Amino acid sequence: MGNVTSNVAAKFAFFPPDPPTYDVTEDEDGTLYMPGVSADKNMDVHLLETKVGNKIVATLWKHPFARFTVLYSHGNAADLGQMHELFIELRAHLRVNIMCYDYSGYGASSGKPSEFNTYHDIEAVYDCLKKEYEVKPDELILYGQSVGSGPTLHLASRLQKLRGVVLHSAILSGIRVLYPVKMTFWFDIYKNIDKIRQVSCPVLVIHGTNDDIVSWSHGKRLWELAKEKYDPLWVKGGGHCNLETYPEYIKHLRKFINAMEKISLTKATSQSSSTNSSNSSIDVKQNKCLRWKKLATATQV
Repeated sequence: MGNVTSNVAAKFAFFPPDPPTYDVTEDEDGTLYMPGVSADKNMDVHLLETKVGNKIVATLWKHPFARFTVLYSHGNAADLGQMHELFIELRAHLRVNIMCYDYSGYGASSGKPSEFNTYHDIEAVYDCLKKEYEVKPDELILYGQSVGSGPTLHLASRLQKLRGVVLHSAILSGIRVLYPVKMTFWFDIYKNIDKIRQVSCPVLVIHGTNDDIVSWSHGKRLWELAKEKYDPLWVKGGGHCNLETYPEYIKHLRKFINAMEKISLTKATSQSSSTNSSNSSIDVKQNKCLRWKKLATATQV
């Protein structure tokens, strides 16, 4: 058992880029920015303190007419400096705000990376979205790539009325990447196979059929276990780190976002009709537009 535990830990050792690909500086007025990365006026930089005292970097890439906010948890061996071009593309193509962050020990975030620190990290980011930008769960989509599926499902399993979850090259659990075990052991990490059962919102699973790091079987099983399944995207020939290069990737994500928007409008109209049958549909749509305009106006520089 000791050898198994060591193997799991070794396989899922965290690999933050060394040195980090960016740094964070503070302007005279106290505004944080990332030289070479934050030239975009519609991007906010935050330094957030977690419940265990680590200071993590988070960035919000804002769209003036965003339909939702996506909280993105990236994969291993990457930091925000390497991924900002992807976030810009997703913001433009999906018409959403993108909130992303570096785990403890990654990039300019302090502390050391660990499973439980990533849970504290995503909780701090969610608190920021809730308190500083007034983002509600039904306006939020959680996105987890590879190891990022761990903190994503940790938060998704604890929140009610989330708009949606995206699992990109996700894992069932740490030990299941190494061995096709049939039960969950106490020493396993990122027990996604158990947490996915507690997620009550629509779940989109994206996985490459030729993934040689996390088997396609992980994505298929997570999709099977999801309570509210959305049409999965199985990228034929796709690997573990290249799914964004396939044209069907952005097309399917856009389809998912559009579906979530239709669900949101339908639910809002239905709820309003029960309390005000005369003009509730118009009022709800106007309130929704005002809420998103408030977020865009409040956050624009």
